[in-house]
Amino acid sequence: MIAIINYGLGNLTSILNMHKRLGIDAIITNDFDDISNADKLILPGVGHFKKGMENLHQSGLKSLLDDLVLVQKKPVLGICLGAQLLTSHSEEGDVEGLRWVDGSTIKFDAAKLDKEKIPHMGWRDIIIKNENPLWNNLPANPRFYFVHSYHFKFTQPPEVSATALYGYEFACAFKKNNIYGTQFHPEKSHKFGMKILENFSKI
Repeated sequence: MIAIINYGLGNLTSILNMHKRLGIDAIITNDFDDISNADKLILPGVGHFKKGMENLHQSGLKSLLDDLVLVQKKPVLGICLGAQLLTSHSEEGDVEGLRWVDGSTIKFDAAKLDKEKIPHMGWRDIIIKNENPLWNNLPANPRFYFVHSYHFKFTQPPEVSATALYGYEFACAFKKNNIYGTQFHPEKSHKFGMKILENFSKI
């Protein structure tokens, strides 16, 4: 069973519906027992980084997730803001994240975007950089749907699973041990997104 974690920010129903279409057992929950008993975790997110961290701290979910992910090594998939929260720090609100991966979250550099606008919104090919079970049975350069103003910046290149181009190349997916993250939205990305969620369920 996959626990889609409800911490007050996220596109929860769309993710759940995609799992239902795939026949994968998943629930939306903030119940500690449900989360603890789940085989895998998904941390979604839409909104502000600082608010996301405040919600995780105030709910007590941060301590629980630290144990499940870092000690018990349960697979976790962060999506969009949920993936950004896994980094060490964000320029959005100038606040620390969960610090599970060796990267930070920074705003798009407007000076390097030419005529592109912030937020980055729409379909974009990704460039696969490193092995990741999420890529199983995907074509070489699949397309996914993005909506974001901030992106990952990694200090350890091997953790970067894929990049995308928007004015310049930026990291859009990562993997560190049992920890996975995508800046794009699998739940909004049709057949390629369905394959990502299916692949995660099989890890």
